[in-house]
Amino acid sequence: MNTTSTEPPTGTDRIPLHVPEFAADPHAAYERMRRTHGALVPVELSPGIPATLVIGYLQARRILNDPLRFPADPRVWQQQVPGSCPVRPMMEWRPNALRSSGGEHYRYRSANTASIDAVDQHELRALVENVADSAIATFRTAGRADLVSQYAFPIAFRVLSTLLGCPDEIGARIAEGMAAIFNTADADRGNQVLGQAVADLVTLRRHQPADDITSRMMAHPAHLDDQEMAHQLVTLYGAGIEPLTNLIVNTCRKILTDENFSAALHAAQFLVRDALDTVLYRDPPLANYCITYPPYPADVDGTLLPAHQPVVISMAACNNDPELTRGLPPGAIAGNRAHLAWSAGPHTCPARSHAYLIAETAISHLLDAFPQMDLAVPAGELRWRPGPFHRALESLPVVMPATR
Repeated sequence: MNTTSTEPPTGTDRIPLHVPEFAADPHAAYERMRRTHGALVPVELSPGIPATLVIGYLQARRILNDPLRFPADPRVWQQQVPGSCPVRPMMEWRPNALRSSGGEHYRYRSANTASIDAVDQHELRALVENVADSAIATFRTAGRADLVSQYAFPIAFRVLSTLLGCPDEIGARIAEGMAAIFNTADADRGNQVLGQAVADLVTLRRHQPADDITSRMMAHPAHLDDQEMAHQLVTLYGAGIEPLTNLIVNTCRKILTDENFSAALHAAQFLVRDALDTVLYRDPPLANYCITYPPYPADVDGTLLPAHQPVVISMAACNNDPELTRGLPPGAIAGNRAHLAWSAGPHTCPARSHAYLIAETAISHLLDAFPQMDLAVPAGELRWRPGPFHRALESLPVVMPATR
C-alpha cells in the first residue's frame, strides 16, 4: 500500500503517456508502473499536464462508482490550461452527460439513451453489411488493402453518420476535426472544425427532422438547446468513430497475428464476439480515459490524490491487473465481459450493444469475403499512433487473393 502524501510528484518524476515509446509497448510500461507505484501512478498526459493514472481494477471500479468524490466536471481544472493544450479538447467541459453529474447528467443521458435505444438492431446490421460491401468493393480486385483507412474507418464513419442523419459533407468535416483531437496534433484547430460542423448538423436537423438519433434527441422531453445538441453530437462522434475503428482494427490484428486464436476462430471454437472481448481486455480502443476531477483531496488506499487534477482510468492496465487475472487459465477471458472497456458506474457507455453489433458484423463480413487474408508486412513492423488515450494502429496492411 502506498503511503499518504500531500506532495504531488514533480514533472520529472511523472511518466509521460504522450511519447512514441509508450505507444509502442504500453503493457510493458504498465508493468513497470505497477512495480514502482502500485495502483495509482503519477503521469503526464502532455508536456506540463499532470494526472494520476489508475491501473488497479478494484480501485478503478470504486472511483467510477463514486461520482460524489470523483465527478467528471473539469471546469476548475481547465481554468489553468491554455486552449492550445493538445489534450484539452478531449478533457474540457461540455454540456453533455460525459462531463456532468447529478440532475444535468440524468437529463443529458436520458436524451442520449432514449435516442440510441430507438435504433432498430436488424436495420443496423443490414446497414453495416451494405457499408461493408461497398468498402470491400473498393479493394476486392486489388488483392491488398489497408484495413484502417479502407475498411474500418469508412464503416464506422458511414454507419454513424447514417444513424445521426449527417450528410457526407458535414460528416467529413466532423471526421477531420475528431481525428486531429484524438491524435492531439493541432487539436485546437480540430476542435474548431468539429464545433462548426456539428453546429451545421444541428441547424440542418432543426429545419429538416428525420428518423435519426439527432432528430430524436431534439424531440426528447429534455428540450436540449442548440449548444447542448452540438455537444451531444461531439460525444457521440467521439465515442463512435475513433474507438469503433480501433476496435475493428485491433480485433483484425489479433486474428491475423495469433495463429492459435485464428485457428480456434475458424474451427468455431471461438466466435467473433469472443475475439472482440479478448481485444477489449487486452487492447481496448480507448485505453486510458474515463477522466474525473476530485473537488477535494481524495484518499484512495492511502494515496492522497490532489484536488482538481485529472484522475484517468487505464482500462487497458486495469483489465490486465494481476489481481484480476490471477489463477485464471489461458483463454478464460474470452466471453467474459467484466472488463472496463465500456467504463462502469453512471458513465457506462450507453451504446455498447450497438458497438458490439457493428464491429462483429464488420469483422464477420470481412472474414467471409477473404478467408485467406494475411498481413502484408511482418507483425513487428506495425506501428501504433502516439497519444495518451487511444490504442490505435497507423495502418493494418493486408493481402488476399484478388477476386472479381
